[in-house]
This record gives sequence, C-alpha cells and structure tokens, in this order.
Amino acid sequence: MKIKVITTGGTIDKTYFDQKSTYQVGEPQVDGVLQRANVVVDYSVCPLMQKDSLEMTALDREAIRDTVSTSQEDKIIITHGTDTMIQTAESLESVVNKTVVLTGSMFPAQYRDSDAVFNLGGALMAVQVLPPGIYIAMNGRLFDAANSVKNIEENRFEDIVEAV
Repeated sequence: MKIKVITTGGTIDKTYFDQKSTYQVGEPQVDGVLQRANVVVDYSVCPLMQKDSLEMTALDREAIRDTVSTSQEDKIIITHGTDTMIQTAESLESVVNKTVVLTGSMFPAQYRDSDAVFNLGGALMAVQVLPPGIYIAMNGRLFDAANSVKNIEENRFEDIVEAV
C-alpha cells in the first residue's frame, strides 16, 4: 500500500518572518515531519500548490480533485488550510474508490507546540484503515467531511450537530 500526500499550503506550511511580522506559506513541511516521526509506510509527497486556503479558487479545487482522481494511489492525504478545508472536501464528493483524508493545523508545523504532527499522524493512520470516502482528521478526531464544521471561536473542528 502506497500513500500519496498532496500538499496545498495552509498554516501547516506557514513560516514566520520577523522582519516582516507576517506569515507566508512556505515549502511543504510534511516530508520532514514524517521523516522525524520515523514513519515506515510507503508514501510519496506531491506538492501541488502553496496557498493560504482563504486564497483558494474553484480552479484550485478542480486541480486538487483532478490530482486525486488521476492518482494511481487509492489512499490519499491532503494537507490543507483549515479555513476552507470543508469546501475542498465538498469538491471531492465525486471521487470514488479512494480514501481521502484532509488534514492541516492551527499552528505552523515548524512550531514546537504545533498540532501539525499529531493531525498528520492521525490522518496517516486513518487513511490506512478507513473505507473509501472523504474525511477530515483534526483535533484527535475523524470527521465525515459532509457533516463537519470549523468552530472558529473554539479553534477546532466539530460535527455539525455539536455546533448547533
């Protein structure tokens, strides 16, 4: 089983520049994270784009969907910004016979206390055991992408029922 990791940017890949006092989406961090975690599963990293998810367009989502659909692998992780992760998951609804897990982080992977390592680890485990479908792995939980929401005030993902 080979797992494809598609990187699209988002906070997980952000870098802080002191001289600018801003974040910028930098190089994909996933390979370094997985190497430091001594991951022994067969995986490949496919850097697709380096965008903040708030800047993603319908064309970007189409490119993600096309990359997933044409991938030889049927186990796919997508690292993505959390603000529009659900919209991208919705754009993948037409994908069949693939297990796709979207994940990201609330803090850059380069930060020592980032949730990136934990979320990526959860996504890596999930993609290996879940049946085909579109999922989100965040905050120590797995979500059905069609029934989840980002709670901005609490800085976490929740089932739609919980958020009401």
